[in-house]
Amino acid sequence: MLDHAVVGIVAAAVTAVLVPPVAMLGRRLGAVRWRSGEGPTAGRGATRVPVLGGLAMFGGLVAALAFAAPREAFAEVFSATSEPVGLLVGAAALVVLGVLDDLLDLPAAFKLAGQLVAATLVAALGLQLQYFWLPGVGVVALSNDLGLVLTVIFLVAFINIVNLVDGLDGLAAGVSGIGAAAFLLYALRGGGAASSLLSSATLLAVITIGLSVGFLVHNWYPARIFMGDTGSMLLGLLLGASGVAHVGRSSSPTTAEFVASVPLIVPLIVLAVPVLDTVLTIVRRVRNDQPVTRADLGHLHHALVASGHPHRRAVLVLYGWSLAAGFAVVGPLYLPGRTVAALLLVLVLVVMGFTLVGLREVGGSTEQPAGHDVEDVPSPI
Repeated sequence: MLDHAVVGIVAAAVTAVLVPPVAMLGRRLGAVRWRSGEGPTAGRGATRVPVLGGLAMFGGLVAALAFAAPREAFAEVFSATSEPVGLLVGAAALVVLGVLDDLLDLPAAFKLAGQLVAATLVAALGLQLQYFWLPGVGVVALSNDLGLVLTVIFLVAFINIVNLVDGLDGLAAGVSGIGAAAFLLYALRGGGAASSLLSSATLLAVITIGLSVGFLVHNWYPARIFMGDTGSMLLGLLLGASGVAHVGRSSSPTTAEFVASVPLIVPLIVLAVPVLDTVLTIVRRVRNDQPVTRADLGHLHHALVASGHPHRRAVLVLYGWSLAAGFAVVGPLYLPGRTVAALLLVLVLVVMGFTLVGLREVGGSTEQPAGHDVEDVPSPI
């Protein structure tokens, strides 16, 4: 586990170091955004924040993989599989797409096409679903074609789930880091394809944690840089790839826990907050006869700020719900059931209390939501 920790530290350190020069590049290229509620007429306090923060994360990803490749602990991952190479190629394609989108505001259809290409590269180069285990049916071996299609759908869904939650300073990085940490703990005890430390799943999870922490140093409110679609799509890809590398590749999943019996449900539960936000967003836009790709300020994080929560507390509230979702999945693997139930109940009550605090303070906060404005959170789903 020490090797994993060192890889995560490398990812965090390189990302944190690269953020200042990336921010400078963003300003020179004009890749900047007004904070929500601000604009040219907002007064002296208004400022535009550089985007393209995902470039720093990509640098951290490359450095972490380069550091891990020659280490004996990860020899099996790099010698027996092409998964790291496939992930890196797909991530590079996705970063190019993200940079173009942050600079040019690409049409949603073009953006979705680029995501499909990036996900296909990852799957075609080795990281794809091989098995699907259904309760009462057993293990279903997937053909290469079906496995590729299902993998691409899953990866694109995760890319957009994280993309949608990127609306407040520190939110996407924090939620992604919490989700990756929970999934890492699950993978270490969940059995199946990632029952040992020598797996792409655990390696990608710890790198995602490192990238999130390293970026959060600069992205916590008030953020000095935004990750942009470059960063949010990259984090989504890494989280989705971790899920594919572990849950969807096990030919002998454990039946002790329900969540282990349905492939791919684990990462979805771990990221319950952005998943719920995505579902509600799609339903809201369909009911309002709006295009699903049209961005708005109706997300959960925007609702929390509108209800009276200051920016930081709104983010912390969503961190709390993410922790609760992660603990619900990971807890049973490490603690007795009754202990998990008791601790989860306490955690839910505490987070619910903080969530309701803002409802009693409506009108008492004048702080504007920061992060991205309406035009800065487009999503193809």
